[in-house]
Amino acid sequence: MTDCNETLRELETFLDNELSDGARGAIHVHLEACTDCLQAFDFHAELRSVIAAKCHNDEMPPGLLSRIEKCFGEDIDGDGRIG
Repeated sequence: MTDCNETLRELETFLDNELSDGARGAIHVHLEACTDCLQAFDFHAELRSVIAAKCHNDEMPPGLLSRIEKCFGEDIDGDGRIG
């Protein structure tokens, strides 16, 4: 059984679809039973949706990509992927 701390800790990974089937299932079961975690999930999912829509609709400000690259210390290709 997944507890609230574990669920909240894994929420981003859950939303990224990067958990094993077993871990995803455990978190899904927990979300069905815990309204607090479900509210956190809904908030994070909506926030991701708003950010994604905003990023797709607006042009990247000049110099932003180079500032992001400096933060990560790696090159980011034109698609915004690190590598």
